[in-house]
Amino acid sequence: MEIHRVSAFSDSGSGGNPAGVAIVRSMPTKERMQRIAADVGYSETVFACQEEDAWRVRYFSPETEVPFCGHATIALGAVLAMQMGNDVFKLQLNDTQITVEGMSSDGQVSGAFQSPKTSIAEPPSELVAETLALFSYERDQLDARLPPMLINAGSDHMALTLNTRQAILDMTYDLSAGKALMLREGWITVILAFAETNQLFHTRNPFASGGVYEDPATGSASAAYAGYLRDMNWPHQNSLEFIQGEDMGCRSRVRVSLSDATGSSVRVFGEAVSLP
Repeated sequence: MEIHRVSAFSDSGSGGNPAGVAIVRSMPTKERMQRIAADVGYSETVFACQEEDAWRVRYFSPETEVPFCGHATIALGAVLAMQMGNDVFKLQLNDTQITVEGMSSDGQVSGAFQSPKTSIAEPPSELVAETLALFSYERDQLDARLPPMLINAGSDHMALTLNTRQAILDMTYDLSAGKALMLREGWITVILAFAETNQLFHTRNPFASGGVYEDPATGSASAAYAGYLRDMNWPHQNSLEFIQGEDMGCRSRVRVSLSDATGSSVRVFGEAVSLP
């Protein structure tokens, strides 16, 4: 088993979100993958095994398996490009199939995945109130143009869009209470977002469901949020950019391109850097 450590969604060679990438000849047991992910210690480790014309992949946080992880997918694409050359690789997830493109040129490595289909659903008002209370936000801090929404692009997230950059900076919550809420609702993260412009957003992603206070870059949530913006008829101009991790000292950059087709897959791009 080869275990690589890669920071995905880096910004000009720094920052990003570290992921473990385990290339295996045959898929280990769930229990062994869980132990390895805990030992690696990153928010996610992806396990990849080549099967005919596709790679079978599974994702694990230090505490649990997750259905899809964007930054680990970017990290996997980077590793495959370095080992096998630039290509588009088919990935078989637990519930769906996607692709990741790995690109390596002149010492720079990047990846781009085509997400699962996106979807949105309006949450009950009492659930919105409970989520706001978790972060000590008031309703008048929400951006009225983009109401709270349950969003999905391979995994479930709650999206709260705030009306000031300061509200994002002030994020705080109790990890145990956040974990209980997210596990109960089946959310991988809560994405907190602020629109600097129509195409540039600042985001933070509490990942309490995986025992992680905050993720510095979250491709699955960014993909789901991009789908949400499109389905809300937001003027995205088919391109979006998310700055994440800046408030935890690990600035990351996630780029998304998308069509106008409601619920369709989006393309998520990011740079990657190998870690020692």
